[in-house]
Amino acid sequence: MAKKQTSYICAACGNVTSKWAGRCDACLEWNTLIEDAGISVGPSKKSLGKTRGSPVQLTDLMTSEAPPLRTGSGIAELDRVLGGGLVPASAILVGGDPGIGKSTLLLQAAASFANNGLKTLYISGEEASQQVRMRAQRLGLTQAPVKLGAETNLRDILTTLETEAPHLAIIDSIQTMWADNVESAPGSVSQVRAAAHELTTFAKRRNMSVILVGHVTKDGQIAGPRVVEHMVDTVLYFEGERGHQFRILRAVKNRFGPADEIGVFEMTGAGLSEVTNPSALFLSERGEPSPGSVVFAGIEGTRPVLVEFQALVAPSPHSQPRRTVVGWDGGRLAMILAVLEARCGIPFAGLDVYLNVAGGMKVSEPAADLAVAAALLSAREDAALPAETVVFGELSLSSALRPVSQTENRLKEAQKLGFSSAIMPKGGKAPGVEGMTLSQMPDLTTFVGDVFGAG
Repeated sequence: MAKKQTSYICAACGNVTSKWAGRCDACLEWNTLIEDAGISVGPSKKSLGKTRGSPVQLTDLMTSEAPPLRTGSGIAELDRVLGGGLVPASAILVGGDPGIGKSTLLLQAAASFANNGLKTLYISGEEASQQVRMRAQRLGLTQAPVKLGAETNLRDILTTLETEAPHLAIIDSIQTMWADNVESAPGSVSQVRAAAHELTTFAKRRNMSVILVGHVTKDGQIAGPRVVEHMVDTVLYFEGERGHQFRILRAVKNRFGPADEIGVFEMTGAGLSEVTNPSALFLSERGEPSPGSVVFAGIEGTRPVLVEFQALVAPSPHSQPRRTVVGWDGGRLAMILAVLEARCGIPFAGLDVYLNVAGGMKVSEPAADLAVAAALLSAREDAALPAETVVFGELSLSSALRPVSQTENRLKEAQKLGFSSAIMPKGGKAPGVEGMTLSQMPDLTTFVGDVFGAG
């Protein structure tokens, strides 16, 4: 007989423990542990001796079944992030801040998939059907053959999916779904886990693709248990700053394509429009060269992207100088400041440091180290770099500059946008790109002396 064991799940981070406590040991949040009774331990009598499917030889499977066919949406940036299109029987989780445009993106995607021949069902748990129709009217999608539904009961949704048998179902959002066999409130860890499990299992069994919309926490992580991200095939984050019109769709997990791929959109009055050349868009408002402004040639997934780093260094009126970062890792900024002071003799004590990535882009690539160091030095010395120069390279704690990958793609993208010179690490593969002057630096000390005459 299966035994029942009571466990407690943290509503903030999803950590599971066998005992209740006032504070979660994992995320240190107070009063977030919720009882999750009814977890079965051990197999039931009905499941003994039964299997869902017989094992198949891998060679037989490869010869008997064709590779998964992808269906393009007609939205090139979305297809790029998905790895080329929508794979049948795939489960996709899309997360993002409130009001960032998740529902707008998915309604446009639903219309595009439906126009390409996929039977599409859009189920909203947050809005009524008339409200979704109003958005569709604003986006000019009223003629799209998409079926709309407004429901939160998971049992009714599964019944509808079985009756309608769509190729694609969009659930907006998973936090509003309610399973009547789980004794907890909608949006709780237990409800989210149960709803995600039922929907993904149903999708795999019926060869139906499903897209789940997920809310995010204040830290930017998808709310609910992390096991939901393991259940699905693809996890996408929709990012952007409210003050900017740019939106970034980023893949952080993809079983059918490259991870860390990005798609760039622009928010307009008529919805989201594609940005085919994000580098030109991110640099469109860049004027004459100014101190603290440096262009970084980066790689996002398989795509080269040029962005502008902006730095400001000013005397601090406070005893503890400020270090403010937008769009980059604050810990890595502290490391670069320490290397500049310890290895190059350039102190930043008593100076406030502000660093920003223009356009609302978030950069996590280590190859941006040299561009950040250049922006900080340019702001501190009040000396602007030439406008036609791009910078990239990874910095070590010894101040040595390490080569980075896809150098040729970075240089070609920079040349395409009118840049004629590049500052990069010495060593590694440095293909000659016709018309570009390459300045290769062995370490940060040489860079500081050659470019700024300091150190």
